Amino acid sequence: MLKKIIHILKFTFTSAICLVALILMYFLLGYDIITSLVLTIVLGSILFHYKNKQKRVTTAPVERVTPEKESYYREQGLTKDEMNLFRNTMHAARTHIEEIEHNVSSRTKLQAITTRNNTLPILKDFFKHIVEQPQRLHEVSHFLYTQLPNLKELTDNYLEIDSHVTKTRETYQSLESSANAIDILCQKINVSYSDFMENDIANMELEIELAKHAASRDNETNHSDTEI
Repeated sequence: MLKKIIHILKFTFTSAICLVALILMYFLLGYDIITSLVLTIVLGSILFHYKNKQKRVTTAPVERVTPEKESYYREQGLTKDEMNLFRNTMHAARTHIEEIEHNVSSRTKLQAITTRNNTLPILKDFFKHIVEQPQRLHEVSHFLYTQLPNLKELTDNYLEIDSHVTKTRETYQSLESSANAIDILCQKINVSYSDFMENDIANMELEIELAKHAASRDNETNHSDTEI
């Protein structure tokens, strides 16, 4: 909290708008110096909050698919419509992850929660594995369409509440409730990630077994071909 107040004060008294407002209030509007300073700090806190919101990651359009990537999607059995759905879904997921990371980096409480749950590395690795296996999109619909957007919204709300200049007991209770909700959701995302990776390992083991059986059959065939 003290760190944020220092940032607001520093922003206020280095902002040309705020300094001009201070001069106008004191010399032209006739306010006393204390009132002028208080009103200037209030203005500075509003502008500071607005500036931070403007720094949020903006959604860029989905880039055109490269021929190599399109060929890969087709090898995975995706139709043109499924390809577009997958790419739009993952583009939205990437944006959510970037916004969550931005939100988390601005609050020590959120950093503590996500570090304890290893959330950001899990989100990035989860994203990477989904991109590599587009045919499994249906397995992660709850993560992509519910958990990830909800985590982004909860961190947005936490920042919004924490940005209040004056905090009441209810404000702190709301912050605590919001932090608990974020913590619980991070734990649920861990479960979704673990389930996906367990299925990934199971599928890999199955493919290895099938490859072994195929190799064994080939060896038997080759052996029988050489017999007289």
